[in-house]
Amino acid sequence: MSESPEKPPLTVRLCQPRGFCAGVDRAIQIVVLALKKYGAPVFVRHEIVHNRFVVDGLRDLGAVFVEELSEIPEEHRAAPVVFSAHGVPKSVPAEAQKLNMLYLDATCPLVSKVHKQAMRHHRAGRHVILIGHAGHPEVIGTMGQLPDGAVTLVEDEAAVAAVVPPDPQQLGFVTQTTLSVEDTAGVIRRLQERFPAIQAPAAESICYATTNRQDAVKESAPGTDLFLVVGAPNSSNSRRLVEMAERSGARRGLLVQRAAEIPWGELGEMRTIGLSAGASAPEIIVEEILAAFRERYEVRMDLVVTAEETENFPVMRALRDTPLTRADMAFVNG
Repeated sequence: MSESPEKPPLTVRLCQPRGFCAGVDRAIQIVVLALKKYGAPVFVRHEIVHNRFVVDGLRDLGAVFVEELSEIPEEHRAAPVVFSAHGVPKSVPAEAQKLNMLYLDATCPLVSKVHKQAMRHHRAGRHVILIGHAGHPEVIGTMGQLPDGAVTLVEDEAAVAAVVPPDPQQLGFVTQTTLSVEDTAGVIRRLQERFPAIQAPAAESICYATTNRQDAVKESAPGTDLFLVVGAPNSSNSRRLVEMAERSGARRGLLVQRAAEIPWGELGEMRTIGLSAGASAPEIIVEEILAAFRERYEVRMDLVVTAEETENFPVMRALRDTPLTRADMAFVNG
């Protein structure tokens, strides 16, 4: 019997922190608890978080995903509806109230903080500049906190030149929570050069989890032959991690949702790779990808720890009396 060929050695630099943040964990818990308390169906407006594995798991439990409240059949109007972690415009809860719907707002508390920062600027008489990506649900939700015309969206440094505010002396800015810290700093610098009177928010808008995951990738990326980020194509924070990896010295960055998406035949010879996960990617997929590499390589793990996260965002009072067990979250925890 011939011996099987030796597996080539591979070092995997595994980022810590990675994966679920407190806001994502809270949003998923809200849907699971609502299903336990009220029974199926529970409607969810937009993907609760940007991860197909999580969305499919919740759908299997009885969650029904819609893009607009008008899609909920009239016979199910008494069922609860959950608003996603990305936040919604004020018009959405107003419509839910008009239709006598029971709604549960799973907006991440850090996104809600940005909403409050934008409203504070507006109350002070300032026109609001929002740094973010057009069409992202968080941006739509933040812009929807204020009247039409009260917010100007700026996507990058080049766009700053086109900003024509009502009054250059009365401006304030906020940012989408999931942006690259470095790119956002450049946009802010350009805004401050053009509009010296522009007011910053009272606190940092980019969330701690985004910053922590970017820092871990930045530390891990130099010299890697490949840097894998687990996340969805429509996940802003995950795409920023790929950009950060390539900018920080990875030969190639790649965003994948599952191990099956890894183009094994195109990877070539590798000695060191990096691995992280966006804030809406469950750890079970990270484990799946590690297992796929162990099948093909003699893997040596190198854990790169840059921060410890202890944040915990409690669910709303209406759900706190409903017990949540480990089995309830098994579809994301493995």
